Amino acid sequence: MNALSLSLTVHPRQGVRWSDVKRRLVIWWQYSRSRSELEGLSDTCLRDIGVSRCTAEFEAAKPFWMP
Repeated sequence: MNALSLSLTVHPRQGVRWSDVKRRLVIWWQYSRSRSELEGLSDTCLRDIGVSRCTAEFEAAKPFWMP
């Protein structure tokens, strides 16, 4: 088989869609905001929603991109 008979399939590089980027940024912003709000809750509020202070601090310490 010579070089001319080889069939190469070239796939065009798929670009990143702006809507996907925007969606990901919104999700990250929501993670960050909810963690910040969780961190600011009093012990009484945390008890009301069934979350310990330790768990709240653990969640609040996560980076914005982690679910």
